[in-house]
Amino acid sequence: MTEFSSMQAVKTKEEVIEVRGARVHNLKNISFHLPLNKLTVVTGVSGSGKSSLAFDTIYAEGQRRYVESLSAYARQFLERMNKPDVDEIIGIAPAIAIRQKNQTRNPRSTVATQTEIYDYLRLLYARVGQTFCHVCGREVKKDAPESAADEILSILENGTRFYVLFPAQHTEDVQSPKSKAQSPIPHLMSLMQNGFTRLFRDGEMIDLQKPEDYPFADFENTFILVDRLKADTEIRQRLVDSLEICFRENGSAVILTAGENPQTLNFSERFICKYDGTIYEEPEPRLFSFNSPFGACPTCQGFGNTIGINYDLVVPNPLLSLKKNTVAPFSRPQYAWAKKELMRFAEDMGIPTDVPFADLEGWQKQAIFEGKGKWRGVSGFFKWLETKKYKLHVRVFLSKFRGYALCPDCRGGRLRQAARDVKIDGKSLPEVVAFSIKDATKFFDKLKLSEEREQIADKLLLEIRRRIKFLFDVGLDYLTLDRLASTLSGGEAQRIQLATNLGSSLVGALYVLDEPSIGLHPRDNARLIKILENLRDIGNTVLVVEHDEDMMRSADYILDIGIYAGELGGNLVYAGDYKNLLKDRDSLTAKYLRGESEIKVPNKRREIGKRRLEIVGAREHNLKNITLEIPLDMLVCVTGVSGSGKSTLIHDVIYAGLKKQRGEWQAHVGLFKEIKGADLIDDVILVDQSPIGRTPRSNPVTYIKAYDAIREVFSNTNAAKSKGFSPSHFSFNVPGGRCETCQGSGTVTVEMQFLADVELTCEDCRGTRFKDEILDVRYKGKNIAEVLQLTIREAILFFKDVNKLVNKLKVLDEVGLGYLRLGQSATTLSGGEAQRVKLAAHLAQKTKSKTLFIFDEPTTGLHFEDINKLLAAFRALIDSGGSLLVIEHNLDVIKTADYVIDLGPEGGIGGGEVVATGTPEEITENQESFTGRYLKQVLKV
Repeated sequence: MTEFSSMQAVKTKEEVIEVRGARVHNLKNISFHLPLNKLTVVTGVSGSGKSSLAFDTIYAEGQRRYVESLSAYARQFLERMNKPDVDEIIGIAPAIAIRQKNQTRNPRSTVATQTEIYDYLRLLYARVGQTFCHVCGREVKKDAPESAADEILSILENGTRFYVLFPAQHTEDVQSPKSKAQSPIPHLMSLMQNGFTRLFRDGEMIDLQKPEDYPFADFENTFILVDRLKADTEIRQRLVDSLEICFRENGSAVILTAGENPQTLNFSERFICKYDGTIYEEPEPRLFSFNSPFGACPTCQGFGNTIGINYDLVVPNPLLSLKKNTVAPFSRPQYAWAKKELMRFAEDMGIPTDVPFADLEGWQKQAIFEGKGKWRGVSGFFKWLETKKYKLHVRVFLSKFRGYALCPDCRGGRLRQAARDVKIDGKSLPEVVAFSIKDATKFFDKLKLSEEREQIADKLLLEIRRRIKFLFDVGLDYLTLDRLASTLSGGEAQRIQLATNLGSSLVGALYVLDEPSIGLHPRDNARLIKILENLRDIGNTVLVVEHDEDMMRSADYILDIGIYAGELGGNLVYAGDYKNLLKDRDSLTAKYLRGESEIKVPNKRREIGKRRLEIVGAREHNLKNITLEIPLDMLVCVTGVSGSGKSTLIHDVIYAGLKKQRGEWQAHVGLFKEIKGADLIDDVILVDQSPIGRTPRSNPVTYIKAYDAIREVFSNTNAAKSKGFSPSHFSFNVPGGRCETCQGSGTVTVEMQFLADVELTCEDCRGTRFKDEILDVRYKGKNIAEVLQLTIREAILFFKDVNKLVNKLKVLDEVGLGYLRLGQSATTLSGGEAQRVKLAAHLAQKTKSKTLFIFDEPTTGLHFEDINKLLAAFRALIDSGGSLLVIEHNLDVIKTADYVIDLGPEGGIGGGEVVATGTPEEITENQESFTGRYLKQVLKV
């Protein structure tokens, strides 16, 4: 082979990632390639093997090769780590996975810290921030002899006589109690040796020949004379020299004009307020870090809240007025006197007592809480109670109002006073991070600095603007920069990771994403696709597991895995571009894209009956005092762009409010006036994407209570009876038959100290979870461990004689989970799979109770085919007496709804209103509704 042709071969090899013989999980020994520096979409029904291909094969191998390059300590565990079951992967790039799950639980982690925006902001404030004295409000800055001279000559009129002085002692020495007890003579001798013989005190000049001539025992209000001058531009250099002497001797200078009304000017080379002497820390990056003791608020240690009196508990219902006992502790008979004092104070201050507390002005609420004049405030009332804590009933009373409250010092800003006094364009750092991404974009776009500061901040501002723009582009413009990372949904957390990676501008990496469009309104999809294309265009390979039609249309390359799920999946159905996918006759995805198969609009929608819930005056977060009706006994979809208030309305107001009325809720409840019609439902159930279990021992069959029947089957075998095994012996949750080395988990965790912990297969039970004598018991030729390896579809055939068990397993199959294995760990299930297991559990109960089911984006991770199955399950729930309330962006689900509530019109502060209500057809007629615009295309009206 010639040198040119061998080079050409190498080049060809590098253009793709070649995967040969992938057999991870249900993948059927497939071989394929991924084009480098292209956007590739992996699609297929749930359980077909998409995640096995993208994450467990390609990403896992990329990670393994990275770890192989680490230290010998890390590598000693590699032999025991499972490699992906694949023959060969050639040309793989360093891999980065961006998953749906929000793993962050750190209370210090925020949107700004995760995206590194906060690091740049700290540097920006340290370099160009201006400190303003919190006592007098004037700017604090260090002086130099030249700048001080210019300021003096600009302030004093020509011809004005003045003295150039410096204090006889340093400020620290004056404040020291030790110095007050010492004689001034040694210090005077030192000054005289340096040539200073004239002192100035209380308007009089004191000439010294020897130290003993000084008539006072201290140096209070005593200054050393350096020069006497007359204000004129010609004396500037002499003034600079005199000021240099002052700064060298004392670090400060005092200018005192002569005459009847002397004027005093103070200058200091230290960072101190010249007008009131308040000493400040010089701005540096660590001063603006709430993770550092140097910058964190000392009261709350940088958390923004403290354990104290929680005013949300003190005023549990802000929609009540002062007259109607909005201040809960004052409603107790023994503290009726405090209410009388409050009412008297409100009357004197002109605070209305018959309007809702929530409608009072800010200063009025502050006066009620903090006190003013003779009124000591609600906080003063609790301080008085603290003095009575020796009484048991007082301690019990106080405990009812104690919780996490906003820090009284930093008011949630997390930083100490010195950091909060530094401002840029009139805004402190806590004020800037309280902005939403949208408002932060406006603030930094309009920010104007002086020429000198602009040069210093130029690159910092460029990075901050870039990163904020990325967050805006991924549809997170409604989030605030100080939003806790732990409160983000899985989709939001994933898009923040995406924005962070875009900000780092890595090149030559392989990005593996898990359905980044989750939680996004169709309006924002185009922006997300553009971001992924940008990631590709700067030189990265982007691999996306996705079901969205727009994403597929924009992809350079598509892999379709299937055809079906579980054992019937794992095949490579199609590999190529979107245009040729439409022509493929085998692909289930192509059938839906062509319109051969479709999610049909119901011929007739359910009519609204008399049974309905009415939510009155909801105003939590960005909800703008909205009132709306939710019809029962039908499928109701709540839609709107990201951040429009859907989760606030459904989770915080409706779900928490109904649970609170039933006495089953202790946590925070969103603000609303009342919920009417709560008596029309027997129960309210939230079916969200939270895990069905947090340990490897949790699995789908234990969750739907089907495992009890399996254990009974095994305990009734002759082998089990002869050995005296009861059903509990076949449980991996209690001691008896389980392997005690791994305690029934099948895996053992090895701590890797500075690396993530590694899970290894248990060496004693070899991952079977049970003792050998339990494994000897067989039913139809299979032991309990082998049965747990069956898929749900296989188990239905295997246990066809056990009706009680089969009926429950069939429900899992009907919601599209027939591919899951009976013993599959709950920790391996995606959010969408966990949600459908919960749905199956409710369907399996087959009760006729009037239950309100609330679903939060149930189409997460679902293919078109799976959505059809989900809608069938929804119909079964309604037929059995249930009512469905669904938060959804998927147009295929929205178009099948009986009733739609559209919130918006925008996200964040621009949302929180009811834009439109009615049938999907009625929503399309509303010009303000973004959902209506996209729904019109799907319904073809």
